[in-house]
Amino acid sequence: MTVATVETRGLTKRFGGVVAVDALSLAVGDGEIRGLIGPNGSGKTTTVNLLSGLYHADGGAIVLRGERTERMRPHEIAARGVGRTFQVPKLFANMTVLENVLVPALAALDRAGGRPMPEILDRARQLLDFVTLDQLRDALAKELSGGQAMLAQIARAFMLRPLHLLLLDEPFAGVHPTIRATIIEAVLRMNREQGVTVLVVSHEMAELRRLCRRISVMHEGTLIAEGSLDEVANDGRVLEAYLGR
Repeated sequence: MTVATVETRGLTKRFGGVVAVDALSLAVGDGEIRGLIGPNGSGKTTTVNLLSGLYHADGGAIVLRGERTERMRPHEIAARGVGRTFQVPKLFANMTVLENVLVPALAALDRAGGRPMPEILDRARQLLDFVTLDQLRDALAKELSGGQAMLAQIARAFMLRPLHLLLLDEPFAGVHPTIRATIIEAVLRMNREQGVTVLVVSHEMAELRRLCRRISVMHEGTLIAEGSLDEVANDGRVLEAYLGR
């Protein structure tokens, strides 16, 4: 049986009278790259926000590597190895690209086992080179294109040590094909070399086919199907969710 890096059990989130996530039970295996799809408003981003601590659940549990995290704050979850990106990139606009990437490692300096500063800087430069942004390291983050900002977010997430779970929220939306290819290569390499588990929310099926063996489908806050992309694409419940009756 595959061990889950992260698992939700009956996870529920309400906004007023709207149930955005409805008793969701989802498990992502250790070292897996899982796709999460569904029509707009199906609860995908809310699920990512719950997993990363941006929202607190109204019910149910989140279990990260055997530890309950649904009541933890975002920085506590990040300290346990959860990195994320946002669909609309969230960077410190008036800080340089390099400074943005350094943030997770600098935040960890207060904790036991913090890395020496030269090692941190070297790691940041390596990651910026990895995502093809090293030549822009001294540029202000507000000067980046949307795709470049997404790459910077990914490099920043990779600065977490340890990194066990990477949550990607629509990383390919409005991004140039060249940068899409860079994102895919970066994710595949981190998964292959460091065993990072990845959950990718996306509408881009061609990219998901390259990244994921298994897809989970949400509709109206619940999980309605799981399987390969071909399997879920031919599932009657999925077709009904996307196309209506």
